[in-house]
Amino acid sequence: MKKLLIVTDAWSPQVNGVVTVFEKMLPLLREKGFEVTVVHPGLFKTVPFFLYPEIPLAPFPRSRMEAIFDAEKPTYVHIATEWMLGITARALCVERGIPFTTSFHTNFNRYVSYYLNMTQENSAAFAYGYMRWFHNASAVTMVSTPTLQTELQANGFKKVVVWPLGIDTNFFTRNGNYASEEMKCPIFVYCGRVAKEKNIEEFLRLKLPGTKLVIGDGPERKKLQKRYGHETRFVGYKRGQELVDWLSACDVCVFPSLTETFGLAMVEALACGIPVAAHNVMGPKDIITNGVDGFLDEDLGRAALRCLDLSKEKCREKALMFSKEHSADMFIQTIEEVAQMTKGSAPIPVADAFEDESWARQAEALLERPVSFLKKLTKSRLKK
Repeated sequence: MKKLLIVTDAWSPQVNGVVTVFEKMLPLLREKGFEVTVVHPGLFKTVPFFLYPEIPLAPFPRSRMEAIFDAEKPTYVHIATEWMLGITARALCVERGIPFTTSFHTNFNRYVSYYLNMTQENSAAFAYGYMRWFHNASAVTMVSTPTLQTELQANGFKKVVVWPLGIDTNFFTRNGNYASEEMKCPIFVYCGRVAKEKNIEEFLRLKLPGTKLVIGDGPERKKLQKRYGHETRFVGYKRGQELVDWLSACDVCVFPSLTETFGLAMVEALACGIPVAAHNVMGPKDIITNGVDGFLDEDLGRAALRCLDLSKEKCREKALMFSKEHSADMFIQTIEEVAQMTKGSAPIPVADAFEDESWARQAEALLERPVSFLKKLTKSRLKK
């Protein structure tokens, strides 16, 4: 039996792209003969992450992680996140000479400035240095788009391969019988986490005909619903068939984020025949064909209105290019190639991953005492 260990700091009940991708891929991996163990925060004592309370962190996972590695003796190790569990699994793989793969799902170089009082330049310098250090110890770093691959390679990341993500295209199919629950048409929808880095307020400020709908939840929902609830309908997270039904009532998906690495919600919308209005940035520009299944524009309102004339069938055709089956096959191909290696990659020293000496010193402190350092770092820089 081929044993695969997937280590992730993001897992159910969290709702995000990382969780969705791996939850949907697990049955396919098992069908292909893999015995899969997911190492997630639910197996450890956790505390809420002080910058993002809905995310649990496991501050002291070392002994439990060692026990899992010893018991499972995995053939393959894949690390999906760069937080506490990811750092610990990385350390064990490096110490034991185990080849492992990682995946880069989150643009922390863009996210950090949303939560800390740091300039975009400084947050990018710190985040890129840390992520280079983390991922360059792996045999391969998987990314979801060619645009992200090019960006990481230009910033010193090695062995970066494209792993296209996918959805259940049979499940996400437009329900033509679903009524719009008295919402005035056309219906423009945002679907995803309601958080600062998603740039949702740009969508909420748009002057559009019909109805604006937000499907999702997160730390910014209460504030945004209070400010825009009189003209936008907020319905919270929807899952399974209920999500498909709500999407089936919509005419255009508006995707305002400037920080995505992919944008799984866009593909789910496309599968339901919904064109996408977005900015011409990483994620949307890797998926959307301008004027065919969506529009990419600095003016989201203009893009959203132009989407009303696009073909639902063309949107569906695009989504079929991103199936979970193809995604699983590409993932398996990559980890099996890595498993043929006789030893893991040599890690780079922390200082070598940073161009700025002061950031290198702070990173070394983070890795020695991560919990105390993060509290110290954010005490003066935490945004109110």
